[in-house]
Parts: sequence; structure tokens; C-alpha cells
Amino acid sequence: MYKIDSTMPSWAPAVGLTLLPHVGGILGGLITRREVKTWYTTLVKPSWRPPNWAFAPVWTTLYTSMGYGSYLIYKELGGFTEDAVVPLGLYAGQLALNWAWTPIFFGAHKLGWGMIDLALLTGTTVLATVSWYPISKTAAYLMIPYIAWLSLASSLNYVIWRDNKDKSE
Repeated sequence: MYKIDSTMPSWAPAVGLTLLPHVGGILGGLITRREVKTWYTTLVKPSWRPPNWAFAPVWTTLYTSMGYGSYLIYKELGGFTEDAVVPLGLYAGQLALNWAWTPIFFGAHKLGWGMIDLALLTGTTVLATVSWYPISKTAAYLMIPYIAWLSLASSLNYVIWRDNKDKSE
């Protein structure tokens, strides 16, 4: 297992782990930007859907919060140690599911599969948060807005799927 390296600058893990979630967000944004102007405009969407401009600042905030939370767990557990396998493994799993949603929903136009991904993502995120709580309450609390947003996203994905079954490839 990898423990904190004393030769590494103390700020490097904080910056790296805080920025890590943004990697998938930026790559997903490339897909979203293209599809939101074309395919997404053809979908029936609920009136309560947040405006398109709101998604970038919300996701930037959520990615930063979850990334910093992962750093707090990493720091508390002394790096990628045996004790970190479950809490950081669950975090990595939810991050992979998070990054997968955009190519599934926007890239492949698979609305139903997007719902399945979101259900797995939300469940994994809740498990990660619960596993973080005894290690760092602050880290766990940083995940609460993300869980709330995933609830909204799940509801939105469901309604879009329900109302556009004919447009889901």
C-alpha cells in the first residue's frame, strides 16, 4: 500500500485529490456541450429542470467538495493504506460511476441505462459517505450536497426517460 511520502510536497495530495473529480467532469463536458445543443433539445423535459447554465457551477462545486473530502480521508488514514481500501475504494467506485453517466446518457442516448447508473452511483456515494463519517465528519458532510444533487438528477433522469422512451436509442 502507498503511504504518505514525506518527500512529496504537503500540498500535492490536497491539490491532486481535490482536482481529480474534475478530470471526468471536463471530459464529460465535451460530450455534454455537443449534445445539449442538438439531441438534448429534442427531448421533453420537466418544467422544474434547472437551467442549462446552472449545471457547470453546481458540478464544479460538488466535484471540488467531494475531492477535498477524499483528501481529508486520505490524510486521516495516512495515505492509500490498508485502512483506506474501503472508504477510498467506495469513493473511487462512485467517481467511476459518476464519470460513466455522461457518456451513457448524453453520448449513447441510453436514458434507461443512465437511470441504472445513477441508482448505482447514488447507492455507492451513500455507502462512501457512511464509511467516511467515523474517519472525518467534515469529509462526510462535504458529500451531503452531492447526495442531494444526485437525488434531483435521478428524478430528472427518470422523468426524461419516462417522457422520451421513443427517443432513447
